Amino acid sequence: MKIEDYPLAKELIFDTEGNISQVILNYTDYQYLLEAIEDRGLLQAMRQVKDEKPLSLQEALAELEKE
Repeated sequence: MKIEDYPLAKELIFDTEGNISQVILNYTDYQYLLEAIEDRGLLQAMRQVKDEKPLSLQEALAELEKE
């Protein structure tokens, strides 16, 4: 495995068996990855509830009180 195979990686750290155990990233690239993961999670959540009926503010607050 070569570092060129991992475009965001600045450094690869290997274990004693030669497997990649850690990857060093620029902080900016790390933030980009976190945002992409969060965006993906938001998209999945939106898809799960797309057919649900919207609640009024009072209904939403009542639901929160139940929890």
